[in-house]
Amino acid sequence: MTEIALKLKDFAGSAKRIDRAWLAVAVIFGLLGAIVPQQAGASVGFVANSLIDIMPFLAVAVGMAAFARATGADGLIAYAFQGNLVLMIGVAALFGGLSPFCSCGVIPLIAALLAMGVPLPAVMAFWLASPLMDPSMFVLTMGTLGLQFALAKTLFAIGLGLAGGYATMLVQARNGFADPLREGVGAGGCGGQRVREPQKAVWSFWTEEARVATFRKEMLKSGLFLLKWMTLAFLLESIMLAYIPGESIAAMLGTESAWAIPLAVVVGVPAYLNGYAALPLVAGLIDMGTAPGAGMAFLIAGGVTSIPAAIAVWALAKRHVFFWYIALSLAGGLASGLLYQAYAG
Repeated sequence: MTEIALKLKDFAGSAKRIDRAWLAVAVIFGLLGAIVPQQAGASVGFVANSLIDIMPFLAVAVGMAAFARATGADGLIAYAFQGNLVLMIGVAALFGGLSPFCSCGVIPLIAALLAMGVPLPAVMAFWLASPLMDPSMFVLTMGTLGLQFALAKTLFAIGLGLAGGYATMLVQARNGFADPLREGVGAGGCGGQRVREPQKAVWSFWTEEARVATFRKEMLKSGLFLLKWMTLAFLLESIMLAYIPGESIAAMLGTESAWAIPLAVVVGVPAYLNGYAALPLVAGLIDMGTAPGAGMAFLIAGGVTSIPAAIAVWALAKRHVFFWYIALSLAGGLASGLLYQAYAG
């Protein structure tokens, strides 16, 4: 009995080590091969060609992420939360929308900021902008949706951070959100340490062997991370293009639909998988007739309310702060979609 229990435990441990994105790719290809072999072959070709087309952008994105980690540029976040609150909100939104954010610590990082007494409006500005854009995301957005779309999404990310930060400041001025943290939330973790002990960036990282090793490690880590999500996204796009009628997409989310952008905001909340995976899917939807503003609304609202980002807020902040965060993200997604549609449409 004990031996069986140990085997089951080992099996469970092995299952946990299997990456869910790659598992999803394998399962989908397996189902296609068993049910519609012709589509399986077509999807393999589609994914391969799409990855080849985006590979230059993928290489640049991976290089930028590795450079940020090797130089320590991702540890400069502490400097965004100093000075006058009005200025702090602006810098936090700008930093959140442009900076290479450390993947190891959104929860401990935000916890550290709040526990150290950084005002909630500045943290909210960063919180709203950071899931939406970073250098790697910008490069891949440009590769899949074009430079105009990438620039607009960057501006909307920063704008949402600014609007959310200043709106939160106004609420606090009326004695709202006086104690935003849940009980027992501390400032531990690598994210917190980066805020408490900011280090200067070493831009010539190749002069230190340890930083070169960090660069190589991050290249491999980021490369595999982006590759798995882009593979899954292109696979889903191939299926979507094959089986979803373009006329239906255009009728629901096209430029002639008055509900296209609000619907994209609502759908973006539960349907958003991953910032990188969403890009090819939105590109495919736009090719099928979706209004560009609806695509923008989906990316903005879905990016802020995605499961990892939302869980971070829920785990750290009290319930009323969480719902305020959701309201800001939905309003920001709707406004971004309407503004971009007015410009691009």
